[in-house]
Amino acid sequence: SIYFYFIQADDMVSYNRKIKKMPISNRRIKMSAIIAAVLFSIITILNILLILGLPLGEFTMGGQNKVLPEKLRIVAVFTLLIQIFAIIIVLQAGGYLTQWFSIRTTKILCFAYAVFLLINTFMNLISYSKKEKYTMTPLSLISAICFFLTAIRI
Repeated sequence: SIYFYFIQADDMVSYNRKIKKMPISNRRIKMSAIIAAVLFSIITILNILLILGLPLGEFTMGGQNKVLPEKLRIVAVFTLLIQIFAIIIVLQAGGYLTQWFSIRTTKILCFAYAVFLLINTFMNLISYSKKEKYTMTPLSLISAICFFLTAIRI
């Protein structure tokens, strides 16, 4: 048991040395990829809760419905799939997942998501829902910046 802890501590020291030896640009790619993945995961969890019928509709789709109607829940399922794919792409770009696509394709997808998120940021900003405006706007803007940074530095 004590031996196990020493191995873990030694592995952590080794990992920290690898990170410190890594060029700064690689560390930034990894950091921006993680931030984007975490923020998108938060949005994905919100989307799952919306699909399940929780009264969180004011945070999305213009905030017109507290509980999403059936048709909008179907849209939310497709949105969920797109969000999960975005998380996979950004983690792949950050080097956390094996390559599903070429580096060029991954870069293009990161830029596409960044542009999509900028449009989303603008739409959230003009939303009538204060919850959507003040919560989702910063999330989508920071995510867009992280996707851009990750794509530029791949």
